Amino acid sequence: MRAALTWRDKAEQCIYDLAFKPDGTQLIIAAGNRLLVYDTSDGTLIQPLKGHKDTVYCVAYAKDGKRFASGSADKSVIIWTSKLEGILKYTHNDSIQCVSYNPLTHQLASCSSSDFGLWSPEQKSVSKHKASSKITCCSWTNDGQYLALGMFNGVVSIRNKNGEEKVKIERTGGASSPIWSICWNPSRDERNDILAVADWGQKLSFYQLSGKQIGKDRMLNFDPCCVSYFTKGEYILLGGSDKQVSLFTKDGVRLGTIGEQSSWVWTCKVKPDSNYVAVGCQDGTISFYQLIFSTVHGLYKDRYAYRDSMTDVIVQHLITEQKVIGGPPGREGLLVGLKNGQILKIFVDNVFAIILLKQSTAVRCLDMSASRNKLAVVDENDTCLVYDIHTKELLFQEPNANSVAWNTQCEDMLCFSGGGYLNIKASNFPVHQQKLQGFVVGYNGSKIFCLHVFSMSAVEVPQSAPMYQYLERKMFKEAYQIACLGVTDTDWKELAMEALEGLEFETAKKAFTRVRDLRYLELISSIEERKKHGENNNELFLADVYAYQGKFHEAAKLYKKSGHENLALDMYSDLRMFDYAKDFLGSGDPKDTKMLIKKQADWAKNINEPKAAVEMYLSAGEHMKAIEISGDHGWVDMLIEIARKLDKAEREPLSKCAFYFKKLDNPGYAAETYMKVGDLKALVHLHVETHRWEEAFALSEKHPEFRDDVYVPYAQWLAESDRFEEAQKAFHEAGRQSEAVRVLEQLTHNAVVESRFNDAAYYYWMLSMQCLDIAQENEQQKTEMLQKFHRFQHLAEVYHVYHFIQRYTEEPFSFHLPETLFNISRFLLHSLTKETPLGISKVNTLFALAKQSKALGAYKLARHAYDKLQGLQVPARFQKSIELGSLTVRSKPFHDSEELVPLCYRCSTNNPLLNNLGNVCINCRQPFVFSASSYGQMLLAFHTALEVLHLVEFYLEDGITDEEAVALIDLEAPGLHKRENKWQEMTSDHAQSLRLDDNTDTTEDDDPFTAKLSFEQGGSEFVPVIVNRAVLQSMSRRDVLIKRWPKPLRWQYYRSLLPDASITMCPSCFQMFHTEDYELLVLQHSCCPFCRRRIDESNQ
Repeated sequence: MRAALTWRDKAEQCIYDLAFKPDGTQLIIAAGNRLLVYDTSDGTLIQPLKGHKDTVYCVAYAKDGKRFASGSADKSVIIWTSKLEGILKYTHNDSIQCVSYNPLTHQLASCSSSDFGLWSPEQKSVSKHKASSKITCCSWTNDGQYLALGMFNGVVSIRNKNGEEKVKIERTGGASSPIWSICWNPSRDERNDILAVADWGQKLSFYQLSGKQIGKDRMLNFDPCCVSYFTKGEYILLGGSDKQVSLFTKDGVRLGTIGEQSSWVWTCKVKPDSNYVAVGCQDGTISFYQLIFSTVHGLYKDRYAYRDSMTDVIVQHLITEQKVIGGPPGREGLLVGLKNGQILKIFVDNVFAIILLKQSTAVRCLDMSASRNKLAVVDENDTCLVYDIHTKELLFQEPNANSVAWNTQCEDMLCFSGGGYLNIKASNFPVHQQKLQGFVVGYNGSKIFCLHVFSMSAVEVPQSAPMYQYLERKMFKEAYQIACLGVTDTDWKELAMEALEGLEFETAKKAFTRVRDLRYLELISSIEERKKHGENNNELFLADVYAYQGKFHEAAKLYKKSGHENLALDMYSDLRMFDYAKDFLGSGDPKDTKMLIKKQADWAKNINEPKAAVEMYLSAGEHMKAIEISGDHGWVDMLIEIARKLDKAEREPLSKCAFYFKKLDNPGYAAETYMKVGDLKALVHLHVETHRWEEAFALSEKHPEFRDDVYVPYAQWLAESDRFEEAQKAFHEAGRQSEAVRVLEQLTHNAVVESRFNDAAYYYWMLSMQCLDIAQENEQQKTEMLQKFHRFQHLAEVYHVYHFIQRYTEEPFSFHLPETLFNISRFLLHSLTKETPLGISKVNTLFALAKQSKALGAYKLARHAYDKLQGLQVPARFQKSIELGSLTVRSKPFHDSEELVPLCYRCSTNNPLLNNLGNVCINCRQPFVFSASSYGQMLLAFHTALEVLHLVEFYLEDGITDEEAVALIDLEAPGLHKRENKWQEMTSDHAQSLRLDDNTDTTEDDDPFTAKLSFEQGGSEFVPVIVNRAVLQSMSRRDVLIKRWPKPLRWQYYRSLLPDASITMCPSCFQMFHTEDYELLVLQHSCCPFCRRRIDESNQ
C-alpha cells in the first residue's frame, strides 16, 4: 500500500474537524471561526462560510446530502443547506464539542461540555439532556437507533433516540484516560454493531452495543485525536500526537502510514466509497491523499490467490500461469523454459531434468496441450512457435505474441496475446483476432484468463469464428466440440442446421438439444426410426429437412426426384400453397386435383373465407360441407341454389338443406325440399313446428296415418298458448283421452284457484262428459270413469251455484234476489254434508244463508246459520255484521215462514228448510229436481232460482228398453174420462154459484202414474217409482222429460205433475229450466247457461 498526495492547502488556523458531502464532491473544513468548502477533485476553495463568532470545533454532514451542521466555541450550532446557506441556529450553555447526524432519520446530536441536544427538522425545539462529564465525541449506530457519547472522564454512554441512557461503559483508566474519539463500524456485513474507542491513555479498544469489550486494548504509543472507518468498514484511520495518519485493519492491526505531517493530526476522514483520505492538522495544513493498494497475487494449478483488505487472502479457481503438467502425488512435474532456448521437464522426485526441446531463442512463455502432444512457446522475438513434442517438428508459428495458453478442453485450440490483441487459432485455420489488454495466463473452454496490471480477469470469448471455420470444411464433429466451449444460441442453430443438411444426424441432434428445438428433434427422431426399418433414401431425408427449413421448392424437387410426388403435394396443401401445388400437378390425375380443391376449401373455411370455401366444396362435389357452411352463415339464396341443383335421389344433402331452411325461418323452401324428396312425415313435422296448422290438417286428411302427428302437437301448442279449451278438444279429436282429461283437470284447478267458479263448473261438466266418453270406449276403465262422471257432475252443479254466493260476498255492487241466494245457500249446505270441495267457503255460504233467511222470515234457520258461524273462523269484514245479525235475530220468533217450506211433489210432504238428509224428501226419500235458472240476470227471471220443480223421476220395469218406452209414450192413448162441460153449479142455503173446474171429472185414480204416488212411504229406504208398459202408454209425450244419456248410462225419465207449467231441458247437459227462464237466458247469452251449448249447434 502506498499513499499518493493529490492536493494540499494551508489555512491560518488549526483544523479541528472536517466532513465530506455524501457524494464526495465537497469537503467541509472547520478552520478557526470559519467553514471552508473545497472541491475534492482538485482542492479548489469553493467558498468560506462565516457564521460563528468563535472557533469551530466540529462539523457533520447529513447522509441525504441536503444539509450539514457546525458547532463552535461560541456555544451555537448552525444548520447549513447543501447550497451553503445557513437556515437555523440554536445554542447550548457551553461550547459545542461535537455534532453527528443520525444516518436514517437525519436527527442531529449536538454535544457541549455539560449537556447534549437532539434536533430534527420535524420538531420546533431542541430536546437537551444533562451529561455527567464533558462530552468530547459522539457517533450514531448504522440503524440510527443508538448514540454513543465519549466522556472526558473515560466513560462511554450509549443513549437511545430519546436521549435515555441504555448502556454505560466504564473503562479501567477512568479520568486519567479521557476518550477523545469514537466511531461505529459502518459495515453491513458485521453481525453486531462494533464501536471503536480511542483515548488519551494511548489505547484503541472495541466494544459491542451491549458494552462488552471485543478483544484486548491495542496500545498506540501516541495520543489519538481522531478515529474513523472506511465506507465499508474494512479499514480504520487513526491520527494524533505522532503527527501522522496510520492505517489499521478493522480489528486494530496496524498496516502502515498514510502521510507524515509536521504537527498533530486533529482530524482525518475517508472520502465516501473511495480510497481517498483527507487530513487536517494543528498548523492548518489540509492534505488529500489517494491510497494505492498493490496487487499481491500468486497462481497454482487452477487456483489464483490474491491479497484482499491488506490482510486477507482470496483463492480463486483459475488456470495458472505456471503450468503444471500433472502426475501422481509425489510425482508432480513442471515445464521450465530457459534463456538459452531449452525447454525442460522436471519432476519433483527426480533430480535430473528431461530436455524436451532446444531452440535458438530465449523462452519467455510456454504451455503444453491437454493431451501433452503439442508444445507452444513464445520466444524473445515475440514469436509463438508450436511444436509436436514427439517428432520435435515445428507445426506453425505466429508473430506478435507475448504469452500463450492452450485450451484445456480442446486439443487443437490455443490463444496468444500481444500488441493489444488476443489471437485465437484452431487447427491450421487462420488466426481470429480481437482486442485485449494484458497477458494471457489461461484458456479454459470459452474463458481466457488475463493478468492486467495487478488484477486477474476472466474474459468470455465466443468460439464462433473457429466453429464456422470447421463448418466450412464440413467437419461437423470438430465444430460441435468447439461449440461446446461456448458459442451463442444463433451459432448453435447454425451448427445444427449445417449438420442436418449434411445428414450428420448425431451432431445435429446434440445441437438441437442444446437449443431445445423440439420440432427438429422430432424430425431427426423420425428419420432415425425410418433408417432402422431399412429406409436409406438420403434424397428423401434431405427433402424432409428442406421442408422443415422452409425451402419448399427444393424439397418438392427432391420429393419428385425420389419418386414421392404425393409428399410434395401434401406439403403444398398443408402450407396452403395451392397455386404451387397446381403448378406442381400440372395435368395430373383428376382425383388428385379434386382432393387438392377439397383441401383448399378446408383452408378457406379455416381462415374465415366461407363463400370461397362453399364454391370450392361444390366444385369438388362436397355438397354436405357446402350446405353446412351456407346454413351456418344464413345464406338462404345459396341453399336454394344448391337444393334446386341437387337430384332428388340425394336425400341426405336435400334433408340438410331443408333442416337449414327450417332453422333460418324459411318454411316454404323447406316444404319445397321435402316435397322434392318425398318425405311426407318430415313435411308434416315442418308444418307442426312452424304452426302452419291448416297445411298440416290438409295433409293429415289426405294421409290419415299422420293424424296423431298433427293433432297431438296442435293440442299441446294450444295448451302452451293458454287456449286450454281448444287444446282439450284437439286432444279429444286426436284420440288422446288421457291428455284431454289432464288438460281439463288443470283448467278446472286453475279456475277454482282463481275463484272463477262459473268456469270451474263448466270445466267439471266437460270433464264429466269426457269421462263418460272414456267409459264408453274403454271397458277396463268403465267403473272408474263412471264414478268420476257422477262426481264431476255433482261438482259442476255445486261450483255453478257457489259462483253466485261468491259474487254476493266478494262483489259489493252485485244484485241478486233474496229468494235466489236463499235457495242456493240451502242447496249448497245440503250438498256439502260429506266434504267441502276446494275453493268453496262454508263461511260465505252460511253468511248468505243467515242474511237471506233473516230477510225472508226464516228466523229459525237464520239463528241456526249464525250459531254455525260462531264456530268458524270468520273474516274481519264479516265479523261486525255477523255479531249484529246474531243479536237481532234473537228478537225474532223461533220459527220459519211457512211460505218458504219446500213441498215434495211425490208425497206432498212439507220438508224443513234445514234437511239433514240433503236434497231429498224426508218422507219418501225422493230426490228433489231443482230448476237451473239461477244463472244470468236475476232481475229478469220469472221464477225463483233453484226452486224444486214439479217433476218426479220414474224407472222402467224390467224388460222394457229405452226405445220401447219412448215408443209407448209417443203413442199417447186418449184419456179415459172427458167432459165437455167444465162448468159446475153449486147451491147452498145462502148463495148459488157457478164454478169452472178443469179437475171436476178427473181424479187421482184416473191417472195410472198418479196412482203409483198415492201411498205413504214409511221406511228409511228410498223406493223408486217403477212403471210398466200400460202406465207408459197412458202418459202424454209433453208431460215426460227424458235425459238421453249415452251408453253405458241408462236414460232418466221424469214426469211433470203440473203439465200446464212448462219445463225445458237442455239437450246437451240435461239441466231442467222453467221454459220462460230458459228462453230468456238463451236470448241473453245465445247458449245454455250451464253447458254453454250454442243454440245453433245440433243436439249431441
